[in-house]
Amino acid sequence: MNAIELRAVSKRFGATQVLRSLDLHIAPGEFLVLVGPSGCGKSTLLRLIAGLEELSSGEIRMGGRRVDGLPPRERDIAMVFQSYALYPHMSVADNMGYSLKLRGTSRAQIQNAVQAAAAKLGLEALLDRKPRALSGGQRQRVAMGRAIVRKPGAFLFDEPLSNLDARLREHMRAEIKRLHREIGATSIYVTHDQIEAMTLADRIVALDGGVVQQIGVPQELYDRPVNLFVAGFIGSPGMNMFPAALHFSAGRCFLRHPALELPLSGRQGEPGTPAVDARLTVGIRPEHVVLGTGPLSAVVELIEPTGLGTIVHLRLGTLLLKAFSVQRLVLTLGAALSIDLPESRLHVFDAAGERVGL
Repeated sequence: MNAIELRAVSKRFGATQVLRSLDLHIAPGEFLVLVGPSGCGKSTLLRLIAGLEELSSGEIRMGGRRVDGLPPRERDIAMVFQSYALYPHMSVADNMGYSLKLRGTSRAQIQNAVQAAAAKLGLEALLDRKPRALSGGQRQRVAMGRAIVRKPGAFLFDEPLSNLDARLREHMRAEIKRLHREIGATSIYVTHDQIEAMTLADRIVALDGGVVQQIGVPQELYDRPVNLFVAGFIGSPGMNMFPAALHFSAGRCFLRHPALELPLSGRQGEPGTPAVDARLTVGIRPEHVVLGTGPLSAVVELIEPTGLGTIVHLRLGTLLLKAFSVQRLVLTLGAALSIDLPESRLHVFDAAGERVGL
C-alpha cells in the first residue's frame, strides 16, 4: 500500500488550464473517489498519477518517492480503464498473467497468481475462454484480475463501470468494494456517477473546472455541501434550489421568495430592517420535503413512481419543487397538497455560491 501525495499539480493543454494547483494526500489503503462533470479534470488527474500525461507544474509522490519523472511501469500502479483493453486472441488466464510474463516471472508463479485472483473474482471456470465468449461484467472482472495479479501499491480506476447496464453496475460496485476490503491497496476511482461515489468512497473529492470544490467523507458532502456546485452534484434526485432574500419583520427573520416565506428561528431582527442579501440561494433535498402536512400549500403537477418510492413534482405559485417519498401516498394530479420545508433541512448559499450559516 502506498500513500499518494499531489503537490500544487497543474496541467495545461496549450492555452487551456485543465487542473489548477491541486494539493491532495491519499492515505495508504484509502479508497478515494474523484467526481465531477465531464471536462472537470478528473480523468486527466488520474492519467497524471499513472504517468500517461506529463505535469505542467507540481509534483507527485508515491510511498514518499517522487515519481512524476518516472515512466508508468516504474510507478507501482495498476490501472483499470473504461474499455476492458483485453487481448482478443488470448484466454482469460493469459490476459490476466500477461504483465507478469513480460516481467519474466516463472510460469508456476504466474499460474498461482492468476488462480488466486480468479478465485477472488469468481473467474475460475472461465480461465480458458476468450474475451469474445464473456459478458461485459465478466470482461470487466478479467480487467480487474489483470490488475490484481501485479500486486501494485495503488489501483487507478477510470470510470470502469460506465459501459455496463444498471444491474451489472450495481453488482460490480459491490464486487469492487469487497475486493478493496480484502486487498487493502490504495485506490483512486474516477466517476461522474455520484451514486458510485457515495457507495464506494472512504473520501470523495468533488472537482469542477480543474479546482477541488470539497473533500470529505460521502455523508459530509451530502449533509453539508460547501457550495452550490457540490449541493447540486451530490444527491439523486437533485437538490431543489431557489432564490431568496433575508428579511426581518416584527423582530423575526425569514427567507423570502415571492411564493413563500420560511421562518428562521435562530435569528432575530428589528422591524423594518432591510434584507441583508437579496441574492441568497436556498436548497432542500427532495427526500427532506415533508408531504401531507405543513404550513405550505402546493399543487401536484407530476407523479413519478420509482418502485422504491415516488418523485412528486409540486408547484407553489411560480416555484417548482420535487419531493421524494417512500410512503404509499394516494395523489391526484392538480390536487392541493400540504407540505413543509423544515428549517433544519435547509441549505443556504450566498451570492458567490458559498455555504452560509443562518
